[in-house]
Amino acid sequence: MSRQQLRQTFGEDAELYDRVRPTYPPELFDELAGLVGEHPKVLEIGPGTGQATAAMVARGWPVTAVELSPGLADVLRRKFPMIDVLVADFDTWDLPIGAFDLVISATAFHWLDPATRIGRCVEVLRPGGALAVVSTHHVAGGSEQFFVDVEDCYERFTDDQAKGGLPAADNVPEDSAGLGRSGVFGSVESRSFVRDLDYSTAEYLELLSSYSGHRALTIERRDGLYDCIGALIEATGGSITKRYLNQLSVGISLNQPLA
Repeated sequence: MSRQQLRQTFGEDAELYDRVRPTYPPELFDELAGLVGEHPKVLEIGPGTGQATAAMVARGWPVTAVELSPGLADVLRRKFPMIDVLVADFDTWDLPIGAFDLVISATAFHWLDPATRIGRCVEVLRPGGALAVVSTHHVAGGSEQFFVDVEDCYERFTDDQAKGGLPAADNVPEDSAGLGRSGVFGSVESRSFVRDLDYSTAEYLELLSSYSGHRALTIERRDGLYDCIGALIEATGGSITKRYLNQLSVGISLNQPLA
């Protein structure tokens, strides 16, 4: 499936997405506030059901959210009636030029058109504004042997090839969003946050059902994959620990839009 098709899958079960998708470490937003100030006017791109929005609302930041999925947007409005939620495709949205202090996209930036996403974000920023990208990486740690063994399940029931295990957090390049390579920012700051989350068998399979690649599988393949993964988790005692790397990249001191 194409990028455009895959990114449509998240809204197929908005309540599931809201229930299972993890939020972000509070210290990530402490660092972000230190870089952009305590009261930025925010545009959030691809908020889902508010996994990052919650921390900004708690800080009292005024947020406008642009969400592709009507279903996810409905949940977001219900949870945060104090923010503005627009249902739109940011790639083609009629941009409000120079309207925001901060543009942020958390685990959604990679779904935007790579040819235009940085330029379009720059256009909606005021002079001196900032673009913040939060990337989520699955890294080695936690139940390490499970994540080695589970590759066999993916080889059997998907077209994925074994990758030889997950990368170490220290091996994930800084600024994986590529803000520094764009050449349009005065400086780019990067921060990394590693944490472990525990899942029962049922919880982990629900989490997988919120991922676009798993939702795109045929029912037969998905059932086979989940039976295989579930059996592995049960063999480890009925729960696993998954390690996440949340990486924050912030392009700051932005003085003019792209030519």
